[in-house]
Amino acid sequence: VQLVESGGGLVRARGSLKLSCAASGSIFRINDMGWYRQAPGKQRELVAQITSGGSTNYADSVKGRFTSSRDNGKNTVDLQMISLEPEDTAVYYCNAIVQVNRNDEYEYWGQGTQVTVST
Repeated sequence: VQLVESGGGLVRARGSLKLSCAASGSIFRINDMGWYRQAPGKQRELVAQITSGGSTNYADSVKGRFTSSRDNGKNTVDLQMISLEPEDTAVYYCNAIVQVNRNDEYEYWGQGTQVTVST
Protein backbone atom coordinates (compact mmCIF):
# COMPACT_ATOMS: atom_id res chain seq x y z
CA VAL A 1 0.00 0.00 0.00
CA GLN A 2 1.29 3.44 -0.92
CA LEU A 3 0.13 6.86 0.17
CA VAL A 4 1.08 9.73 -2.12
CA GLU A 5 0.59 13.33 -1.01
CA SER A 6 0.39 16.42 -3.16
CA GLY A 7 -0.39 20.10 -2.79
CA GLY A 8 2.26 21.44 -0.45
CA GLY A 9 4.22 24.58 -1.13
CA LEU A 10 4.98 28.14 -0.08
CA VAL A 11 2.17 30.48 0.88
CA ARG A 12 1.93 33.82 2.63
CA ALA A 13 0.34 34.19 6.03
CA ARG A 14 -3.46 34.24 5.89
CA GLY A 15 -3.32 32.30 2.62
CA SER A 16 -4.77 28.89 1.76
CA LEU A 17 -3.52 25.53 0.57
CA LYS A 18 -5.13 22.18 -0.10
CA LEU A 19 -3.30 18.93 0.48
CA SER A 20 -4.41 15.68 -1.12
CA CYS A 21 -3.45 12.09 -0.46
CA ALA A 22 -4.21 9.03 -2.57
CA ALA A 23 -3.88 5.47 -1.34
CA SER A 24 -3.18 2.62 -3.73
CA GLY A 25 -2.21 -1.03 -3.61
CA SER A 26 -3.70 -4.07 -1.96
CA ILE A 27 -6.56 -2.43 -0.09
CA PHE A 28 -9.51 -4.29 1.33
CA ARG A 29 -10.80 -1.37 3.36
CA ILE A 30 -9.42 1.89 4.73
CA ASN A 31 -10.48 2.73 8.26
CA ASP A 32 -9.19 5.98 9.79
CA MET A 33 -7.28 8.41 7.61
CA GLY A 34 -5.53 11.50 8.81
CA TRP A 35 -2.93 14.18 8.57
CA TYR A 36 0.04 14.72 10.85
CA ARG A 37 2.73 17.36 10.76
CA GLN A 38 6.25 17.75 12.03
CA ALA A 39 8.00 21.07 12.37
CA PRO A 40 11.79 21.32 12.75
CA GLY A 41 12.85 20.33 16.25
CA LYS A 42 9.35 19.22 17.23
CA GLN A 43 7.56 15.92 17.51
CA ARG A 44 5.10 14.76 14.90
CA GLU A 45 1.59 15.80 15.89
CA LEU A 46 -1.91 14.95 14.78
CA VAL A 47 -3.57 17.65 12.71
CA ALA A 48 -6.79 16.00 11.57
CA GLN A 49 -8.34 12.56 11.63
CA ILE A 50 -11.34 11.30 9.69
CA THR A 51 -13.12 7.98 10.06
CA SER A 52 -14.54 5.92 7.22
CA GLY A 53 -17.93 7.30 8.19
CA GLY A 54 -16.72 10.89 7.86
CA SER A 55 -16.41 11.83 11.53
CA THR A 56 -13.55 14.24 12.10
CA ASN A 57 -11.22 15.22 14.89
CA TYR A 58 -8.89 18.23 14.76
CA ALA A 59 -6.02 19.56 16.79
CA ASP A 60 -7.09 22.60 18.79
CA SER A 61 -4.56 24.75 16.96
CA VAL A 62 -6.25 24.19 13.59
CA LYS A 63 -9.93 24.04 14.52
CA GLY A 64 -11.95 26.44 12.41
CA ARG A 65 -9.14 26.80 9.86
CA PHE A 66 -8.51 23.29 8.55
CA THR A 67 -11.08 20.89 7.10
CA SER A 68 -10.49 17.28 6.17
CA SER A 69 -12.62 15.25 3.78
CA ARG A 70 -12.32 11.88 2.10
CA ASP A 71 -13.65 9.94 -0.84
CA ASN A 72 -13.96 6.28 0.13
CA GLY A 73 -14.57 5.24 -3.46
CA LYS A 74 -11.30 6.78 -4.61
CA ASN A 75 -9.30 6.07 -1.42
CA THR A 76 -8.36 9.72 -1.08
CA VAL A 77 -8.24 12.21 1.75
CA ASP A 78 -7.86 15.98 1.53
CA LEU A 79 -6.90 18.73 3.94
CA GLN A 80 -8.17 22.20 3.12
CA MET A 81 -6.20 24.81 5.04
CA ILE A 82 -7.20 28.46 5.29
CA SER A 83 -5.94 31.40 7.34
CA LEU A 84 -2.51 29.81 7.43
CA GLU A 85 -0.01 31.06 9.98
CA PRO A 86 3.78 30.81 10.09
CA GLU A 87 3.32 28.35 12.97
CA ASP A 88 1.69 25.96 10.49
CA THR A 89 5.00 25.54 8.69
CA ALA A 90 5.91 21.86 8.78
CA VAL A 91 6.16 18.67 6.78
CA TYR A 92 2.66 17.25 6.52
CA TYR A 93 2.18 13.48 6.41
CA CYS A 94 -0.82 11.49 5.29
CA ASN A 95 -1.71 8.53 7.48
CA ALA A 96 -4.08 5.62 6.93
CA ILE A 97 -5.16 2.52 8.82
CA VAL A 98 -5.64 -0.05 6.10
CA GLN A 99 -7.13 -3.50 6.14
CA VAL A 100 -5.31 -5.51 3.48
CA ASN A 101 -7.76 -8.40 3.98
CA ARG A 102 -10.54 -9.27 6.44
CA ASN A 103 -8.10 -10.04 9.23
CA ASP A 104 -5.00 -7.89 8.85
CA GLU A 105 -4.76 -4.16 9.48
CA TYR A 106 -1.68 -1.99 9.14
CA GLU A 107 -0.75 1.66 9.51
CA TYR A 108 0.78 3.44 6.52
CA TRP A 109 2.42 6.83 6.04
CA GLY A 110 2.99 9.04 3.05
CA GLN A 111 6.39 10.49 2.22
CA GLY A 112 5.45 13.94 3.48
CA THR A 113 4.89 17.27 1.77
CA GLN A 114 6.41 20.56 2.87
CA VAL A 115 4.14 23.46 3.78
CA THR A 116 5.88 26.77 4.38
CA VAL A 117 3.98 29.85 5.52
CA SER A 118 5.83 33.13 5.23
CA THR A 119 5.13 36.36 7.10
